[in-house]
Amino acid sequence: MFAGGEAFSDYLQNERRLAPLTLENYRRDLQKVLCYCHEQGIDDWQRLDVHHVRGLVAQLHRRGLGGRSLQRLLSALRSLFNYLLREGVVNTNPVQGVSAPKTARKLPKTLDVDQVSQLLNVDDNDPLALRDRAMMELIYSSGLRLAELAGLNINDIDQCDALVRITGKGSKTRVVPVGRYALSALDKWLKSRAGLADIDNPALFVAKTGRRLGHRAIQLRLREWAIQRGLSEALHPHMLRHSFASHMLESSGDLRAVQELLGHADISTTQIYTHLDFQHLAKVYDEAHPRAKKK
Repeated sequence: MFAGGEAFSDYLQNERRLAPLTLENYRRDLQKVLCYCHEQGIDDWQRLDVHHVRGLVAQLHRRGLGGRSLQRLLSALRSLFNYLLREGVVNTNPVQGVSAPKTARKLPKTLDVDQVSQLLNVDDNDPLALRDRAMMELIYSSGLRLAELAGLNINDIDQCDALVRITGKGSKTRVVPVGRYALSALDKWLKSRAGLADIDNPALFVAKTGRRLGHRAIQLRLREWAIQRGLSEALHPHMLRHSFASHMLESSGDLRAVQELLGHADISTTQIYTHLDFQHLAKVYDEAHPRAKKK
């Protein structure tokens, strides 16, 4: 990396305390920039100007990189140049004013309430089945991300006050309610967990080996349960999180509350669920209104 690059990595890790996944995304995006600079014969950050940045965006877009990915790359590059400006390595930030092409926002897939009930109606006392039901109930009850679920420790669950403390993106912590079905499932799992994990292991969800359950293992288990329960959708943890958000908004109409529960920094991220709610209303209208029914 050019001058200041390694120091920038230390800055992200130690000063901004970015999550490991975010750090990896920064490194991957900046590696694309370095490859482009090498192609253009640029060997110093000071020589990268706004025309180069626009050329980079155009090149990556032609190669199939989407708008959101390009926005993330520009954000990483903008942060780098802000840091280099602070350190006196460069005089200007060539990324200011450069934006990524907009792409249509895809609506997330969700399960309806009946499908969620079909999925969670698990009557199996096998320890791993109890664990899986507790995971699914907790995601749907409290809107957890996959990484948030995998990172939970036993002491993050407050069974008395029905709360869970979640460490989300950017190491930000939020405390959200846990529903009674999820609490019941967690209680059954914790009784079985004692036979799998060492007493000093803090992880809430563990594999049969006793180690903390990883992201990939959680994804596979949820997919297997969806098949076993006869769901046509290819289930992944985020689909349960999306379902939680959609159902909460549909029932309450409180966008701000849903934003807080999901841990979204920007309410515009939460607003996508208003489109899902509108789709539901439009479907009901089409099916119910006498002037809307198809022949």
